[in-house]
Amino acid sequence: MKKLVSLAAGCCILLSCNNKPAEPSATAAADSSSTQAATKAAPQDVEFADPKYADIGRAALASMSKGDIAGWLGSYADNAVYIWSAGDSLAGLPAITKYWTDRRTNVIDSISFANDIWLAIKVNKSQRGPDLPGVWLMGWYQFNSKYKNGKRVGGWIHHDMYFNDAGKIDRSIQYIDRAPINAALGKK
Repeated sequence: MKKLVSLAAGCCILLSCNNKPAEPSATAAADSSSTQAATKAAPQDVEFADPKYADIGRAALASMSKGDIAGWLGSYADNAVYIWSAGDSLAGLPAITKYWTDRRTNVIDSISFANDIWLAIKVNKSQRGPDLPGVWLMGWYQFNSKYKNGKRVGGWIHHDMYFNDAGKIDRSIQYIDRAPINAALGKK
């Protein structure tokens, strides 16, 4: 066994002494440079977007926790559409503002968010539709709500936000299980 270990160690030492890197063949170098040029010339269908969009998402949650609806909706466009996974929706900033002001003032006593993850992407080419080319911010986070009736509900939210050319959110899609919320509020 000692001889086998000594032989293996010797082979490793011999191999490590030849540390000159192998030179690529002319064909491999040409293939590599043409692939790099093609990659630079053609933009990716999707790429990471500026991290500032994640900061916008974090700031929005902080505003909602404080009850600052104006701050929460500060990044929304006047023609924004707010959609829930159940198919409900609101169109236009005035309708979205009215809904969330009423909800945060009269229904939700307190709300907090935790374990948030943000991913900002830029869609350069639509994949299969209905994705829109442009910047999307995707957020995953946990919420804990206490309602005015004393009931508490917690869960997870997935939230997609699309930014228009002016850098404002004009489409907001929230994926949430509203059944526990409706049960806490006595709705069917």
